Amino acid sequence: MTILVLSIHIISCVLLILIVLLQTGKGADMGASFGSASGGQSLFGGSGPATALSKITTVVAVIFMLTSLTMAYTSGHKSSKTIMPAVTTTVADKNSDADKTAEKKLPKVDNTAKTTSPAGQPATEKK
Repeated sequence: MTILVLSIHIISCVLLILIVLLQTGKGADMGASFGSASGGQSLFGGSGPATALSKITTVVAVIFMLTSLTMAYTSGHKSSKTIMPAVTTTVADKNSDADKTAEKKLPKVDNTAKTTSPAGQPATEKK
């Protein structure tokens, strides 16, 4: 599902860029709007009927926005389903089990150290 939405999103993004670049701007007839009154399209006048490119732009923009919202929603609501329900241990559990078995294998160390003084006096124990 996510791959389908992402594919539609990328296609609509590219189409939207291409369609917008194909259209002429409203300021393209600037000289005609100030020079003569015979032009049907003027910069500050009525917009006239919508062209096919502007209708296609609207449809592709709506698709782009819907796919954006869908991807934002799905990224925030991750599914808790898993394909491996029998596996319940996590990496942290595995590490703690490995530490416990390593502690069992190590021999016990006597923490009391016997030291001798440099003058040759008898050894003392430190705890």
